[in-house]
Amino acid sequence: MWKSFAAIFSTVFLAEIGDKTQLATILFSAEGQVSRWVVFAASAAALVAASAIGVVLGAQIERLVKPQTLKIIAGVGFIAIGVWTIVAR
Repeated sequence: MWKSFAAIFSTVFLAEIGDKTQLATILFSAEGQVSRWVVFAASAAALVAASAIGVVLGAQIERLVKPQTLKIIAGVGFIAIGVWTIVAR
């Protein structure tokens, strides 16, 4: 269980560092109009809600599609996004 937890945590943490969500959170915090704790709580709640949606949808999709097929689809999708990011200027 802890090995899976560590793998999932590491993957999601690295994916989130420097993305648009973190940048938006930095901007909200830098404005200084709202308590940093409110910014933290709201952004953390939003990430939890988004993750919950992902878990629920993943569990439903898994009923229809084999996990190996999902891994292939996700891998191809990530590669396509990477290629698009490199090619698109």
